[in-house]
Amino acid sequence: MKQEETQQYALFFDIDGTLVSFKSHEIPASTIFALTQAKANGSRVYIATGRPPVILTNLGAIEHLIDGYITTNGALCYVGDQLVCCQPIPMQDVMTCVNDAQEKGYSLIVVGRKEVAVLDPKGDVDRIFRQMLAVKNLDKASPLDEVLQQDILQLTPFFPADYEPQLLARMSQCVSGRWHPEFTDITANGADKGKGIQAIARHEGFDPSHTIAFGDGGNDTSMILQAGIGVAMGNAIDALKQQADYITSSVDEDGILNALRHFGVV
Repeated sequence: MKQEETQQYALFFDIDGTLVSFKSHEIPASTIFALTQAKANGSRVYIATGRPPVILTNLGAIEHLIDGYITTNGALCYVGDQLVCCQPIPMQDVMTCVNDAQEKGYSLIVVGRKEVAVLDPKGDVDRIFRQMLAVKNLDKASPLDEVLQQDILQLTPFFPADYEPQLLARMSQCVSGRWHPEFTDITANGADKGKGIQAIARHEGFDPSHTIAFGDGGNDTSMILQAGIGVAMGNAIDALKQQADYITSSVDEDGILNALRHFGVV
């Protein structure tokens, strides 16, 4: 009996809420199986996350399958040891946000090229990142003065969505991608996950239209629109589902496996 021919794509995956369950903080077994099969069938596997490299600590089960990374929402992309793109935030805008956080007393994560600084006056970073998202390595944060000597790739301030336009109006060279109600990720103009897909595609030599991107949050919108096929998880926010080409089941209900089967990748 002849086996059906599988489709080969460059596959891009958000981490939190897409690859990794918010409930178990692990990659479901069905997702590990699906990515293993997709890779064996000739597809490529890429990460597309808002996390900086220092806190990419929850991918151990699939690390050997990953071909490249879009990190800090597209500000830093790499394949193996090769840097694909790096887009820092202009220092004037960095200091606007840092000074605002210090004046108003909200928490802020400052992501440098090599290190991360954490301002956490109210404990919001600890509560959400360590307790709710099970993020590791933030205890290795460096002093703010040291991190500000580096290129700053991302700023993660903890404030409600209604304050976001007010701050962004004073950070003219930045864009914001919110994937959690209590904080947002700010990067330089031109740095988002969709631009990351374009950069990886140029570097790797494949057609951006022959890609599938998977996400669940607001910061996934650019790659859902950029990819040949944009897939929203069942647990995705409604705004992302409206932009997606296909809506699969949730991360905890075999969403990745079901979508890859639907498109003939596995």
